[in-house]
Amino acid sequence: MSFSLWNDQIVKNEEVLVDKEDRGYQFGDGVYEVVKVYNGELFTATEHINRFYDSAEKIRITIPYTKDKLHQLLHQLVEANNIDTGHVYFQITRGAGPRNHIFPGDDVKPVLTGNAKENPRPLDNFEKGVKATFVEDIRWLRCDIKSLNLLGAVLAKQEAYEKGCYEAILHREETVTEGSSSNIYGIKDGVLYTHPANNLILNGITRQVILKCAAEIGLPVNEQAMTKEQLLAMDEVIVSSTTSEITPIIEIDGTVISNGTPGEWTRKLQAQFETKIPKGINA
Repeated sequence: MSFSLWNDQIVKNEEVLVDKEDRGYQFGDGVYEVVKVYNGELFTATEHINRFYDSAEKIRITIPYTKDKLHQLLHQLVEANNIDTGHVYFQITRGAGPRNHIFPGDDVKPVLTGNAKENPRPLDNFEKGVKATFVEDIRWLRCDIKSLNLLGAVLAKQEAYEKGCYEAILHREETVTEGSSSNIYGIKDGVLYTHPANNLILNGITRQVILKCAAEIGLPVNEQAMTKEQLLAMDEVIVSSTTSEITPIIEIDGTVISNGTPGEWTRKLQAQFETKIPKGINA
């Protein structure tokens, strides 16, 4: 039996009801987060929850629960589903009301939902690396908001999939921004480059952990946008997200990166990231 989060309750999946006029369904009017679970423990939950509240505030949704209450609910969701290694997805919408582009009145209450799933770590990708392809970034200009409006990212990811690639590397004209569901980094001559955390990318929580890891292993960081040409000339290229962790990119549209094998700095970052992972109470 599986359980879901529905507002402030943990209920059986079949008990969750979503109104046909929920604004998340009709407008994508909401925000979401994904938190990794390692050994039954939520990883960087505080950072994800803080970003969840920030995103909601940016689109003027007031979350009717404290951060501590939400953290507690997510923990209960993981326990109810007996998740060891996997992830928790949760979202909030503005609520249900007659379809109208204008925000509904104060009588419409936000709707919080979530689920937890077992999802093993993609260790083979970490070890061998993956392929990627360039795709034009056609999304809106507030990519710093983790919005439910993901159609641009969905189309990019599908294009990558149809080309046999793991990820789409998005670019606005010649400037690389991020992946369709990830952040992108290049390493050149012992310096890590990544797009600055502005409105054109999502400041990934895993990205933030990676920048800390880089400082800890003596890898300088330059938050500077790269061109497609510069990215192809990097010694190493990395993609990161909650589920991808630190995944090496070994080929982009036929151009081989790092001789087709994960590079030395990538391995060092992976090893440092591993030290951050909760080992569980029985470890």
